[in-house]
Amino acid sequence: MTFTGFGEHAVDFFDGLGADNSKAYWDDNRDTYQSDVRAPMEALLAELEQEFGPGKVFRPFRDVRFSKDKTPYKEHCGGVVEQGRGGGAYYVQVSSEGLMVGGGSFAMAGDQLARFRAAVAEDRRGGVLEGLLATLAKAGWEVRGDQLKTRPRGYDADHPRIELLRRRRLYAVKIWEPDDALHERATLDRVRKGWRALRPFNEWCVDHIGLSDKPWR
Repeated sequence: MTFTGFGEHAVDFFDGLGADNSKAYWDDNRDTYQSDVRAPMEALLAELEQEFGPGKVFRPFRDVRFSKDKTPYKEHCGGVVEQGRGGGAYYVQVSSEGLMVGGGSFAMAGDQLARFRAAVAEDRRGGVLEGLLATLAKAGWEVRGDQLKTRPRGYDADHPRIELLRRRRLYAVKIWEPDDALHERATLDRVRKGWRALRPFNEWCVDHIGLSDKPWR
């Protein structure tokens, strides 16, 4: 299947889901989700596979076991290419807010976090990461990731990269609001160019964070 853009009703589908996140709405609009959202996302990832590797589309159902929010469905559709969780990922998402492209380490297990902080603390490796993030920010990317409120144990509060050391996740995103290009092949070009821009950052994550030695739950 050739990617030709997300369906004309993709944004409307998520607008409606935001207003009525229920099984009844989902059942009534399942065909629209499949044709205008999920099938195009699968086609998009398939076209990018040769350059970036095989991707997967996330399930639309929320894991509500440990959440106070019991709404059953995610109000976005995300696709990812990664070797394993935390060690560098290419991400794409469509929702009522438009298109989001991202990359980096969206979650770190304890062993990954220890390797990340050791690399950030070192002038050479940490300095390279600073430069990569500065380049992305200059090009319009937003650097995200939750942080500790205080310094991590074992690191000085006046370390020159203390803000990075406080991170528990580290990734960058760029968002395009809904426009005509979302429903056209131009979205493929946006994602491809975005992922290429993220490649040096992801390679840093692969080299210095890597995959976890422990299985994810």
